[in-house]
Amino acid sequence: MSEKVLMKGNEAIGEAAIAAGCRYYFGYPITPQTELAEYMAKRMAEVNGVFLQAESEVAAINMVYGAAGAGARTMTSSSSPGISLKQEGISYIAGAELPCVIVNISRGGPGLGSIQPSQADYFQATKGGGHGDYRNIVIAPNSVQELVNHTIKAFDLADKYRNPVMVLGDGALGQMMEPVLLPERILASTPKPWAATGLRGRSKPNIINSLYLIPNQLEEHNLRLQKKYYDISKAEVMYEEYNTDEAELIIVAYGITSRIARSAIDKARKDGYKVGLLRPITLWPFPVDIFTKLANTAKAFLTLELSAGQMVEDVRLSVNGCKPVYFYGRMGGMIPSTKEIYGQIVKYYSNGGEQ
Repeated sequence: MSEKVLMKGNEAIGEAAIAAGCRYYFGYPITPQTELAEYMAKRMAEVNGVFLQAESEVAAINMVYGAAGAGARTMTSSSSPGISLKQEGISYIAGAELPCVIVNISRGGPGLGSIQPSQADYFQATKGGGHGDYRNIVIAPNSVQELVNHTIKAFDLADKYRNPVMVLGDGALGQMMEPVLLPERILASTPKPWAATGLRGRSKPNIINSLYLIPNQLEEHNLRLQKKYYDISKAEVMYEEYNTDEAELIIVAYGITSRIARSAIDKARKDGYKVGLLRPITLWPFPVDIFTKLANTAKAFLTLELSAGQMVEDVRLSVNGCKPVYFYGRMGGMIPSTKEIYGQIVKYYSNGGEQ
């Protein structure tokens, strides 16, 4: 690691991708992630890589499909409406079992919405988004340093499982500046004997495909994919606990919201309230088991989101009715303050354990 440098979140993602060996970036500008594309336009030329601003988001994701099929470490980035346009291509990439990284610096919606931060893309990211039975690995950092660390991890996971990995940020994380440690490594792409790179001594060429016209063959393909997703769900779960020991109320939050929640929890702890934080880092696979464990001791869960309530559905499924699960959310780019979240904690205790 080198000395810390002050970087904007979007630019830190780009530098991390380059350190991870990404040499092919295809994208299209959209606020609030445009600085990432701009940064890659400059840096790719300096590392003998390829930057291409596509004519549309649809074109960009299909360029990623092509580069991934040739065995390259490749990525794209966008913000909410742009990710919507990429969904068909993401489904094709998942069906063809190709590794790539997709960054969503999400903004308010639906529709054009706003350019302000939002977490209302949770369903889109974790439930597939496109057609068919497929999954993206979804990682949700909560700082610029984590944007760096988890972007690198995203490329490693994509190669390990031959699967798309999404780094799900938001407008606040993409735009904020924080000191970060950047990795010094330049990682060469791992061998990919499955890639479509010509015969290369083989008797038959590799074929990249997601089309199966014979029903039983498509079912076999899907069953194999589901086995892969099961393996991912057992091996790649990430989460953070903060003051959960003996906590009566567990706040559940991810991304930028988790940082605000943590400040509110610190204040609540000083005032005698037994509150803790559970932060999912992988939104898929979701950390179901830790909810089962905490439900044995906690009295209730409070989910905080920048949405009308999306992750809260997975929290309720994970808690499985053992304890109450409450929700508090803001929308339209509004971010709750520490005081606001602290007020929700006080409200819970003032109402005798109800929200």
